[in-house]
Amino acid sequence: METIMPKDRRSITRDDIMDLADYELIRKDKRQESILAKKYSRLAIGPHAMITFESWDSMWLQIQEMLRIEKGGAEQLPDELAAYNPMVPNGRELTATLMFEIENPERRDAFLRTIGGVEDHIFLTIGHVRIAARPEQDVERTSASGKASAVHFLHFPMDDAALAAWHDGGNVAMVQITHPAYGHAALIGAKTRNYLTRACL
Repeated sequence: METIMPKDRRSITRDDIMDLADYELIRKDKRQESILAKKYSRLAIGPHAMITFESWDSMWLQIQEMLRIEKGGAEQLPDELAAYNPMVPNGRELTATLMFEIENPERRDAFLRTIGGVEDHIFLTIGHVRIAARPEQDVERTSASGKASAVHFLHFPMDDAALAAWHDGGNVAMVQITHPAYGHAALIGAKTRNYLTRACL
């Protein structure tokens, strides 16, 4: 079974990052763990959207992979930590990467032009509690021409009521997109919910 970083770890530091030679020794195992985790952390929302819930482990792996690809070493590391640490869940939230996936570039471009502002129509619903997604404030996700980005980085902040609802297994949990041009929902099943509780909350 995949390993999960203890929940009191809310950021990734220089001390957590392995040098490339040591990382190569465990890379195969870590990538296999990531594949297993995605069985529980990834959900399809309708025909074109895929949401992947993030964790300390997934962000750590992203940083290690970026360092491996770009080979920028110690000079590159601060930028990678600044880019990925904001998506490590803080213990009272879920974070996620949402991607709109259409293989044909022309069809994808046309579709994205129909869903401008979609980042304001994404919700996590737990029983009667509804949590609006808060986009990561790195760049605008809808262009001036009204075209949505294909990738969105999201936070779902939880107050006490939302956390209580989440931990009450009697409440149905789902992710919803309510944009007029793309209205779909995905149930968060028990295995996914248990994984996210252990990894994030």
